[in-house]
Amino acid sequence: MALEILAEPAPLAINADGVVRVGGTRVTLDTVVSVFKQGATAEEIVYRYPSLKLGDVYASIAFYLHHQQDVEEYLQQREQQAQKIRQRNQAQFDAQGLRDRLLARKVERTE
Repeated sequence: MALEILAEPAPLAINADGVVRVGGTRVTLDTVVSVFKQGATAEEIVYRYPSLKLGDVYASIAFYLHHQQDVEEYLQQREQQAQKIRQRNQAQFDAQGLRDRLLARKVERTE
């Protein structure tokens, strides 16, 4: 039997929110790339995220390395979106005000 070399698509899928997920799991490409850039091996990534398959992690890393500029732009966009959401949440939900209200309610109940 002769070895047949076939190109397989990257195990990546974009969900309705525009987030790239790996291998049909909830683990994002952001996560895999971030851990990889911190020096983790594919095996360590699978150990940290057991829902991932080793081959999918290697393929995702290969995709990142082959399309590094595009992936870095995607990661920057995701970080900007996350900052906007954080700012909106902080403006909407004042943590200090909430803490003060909860403490006041606690004092009222003990009196």
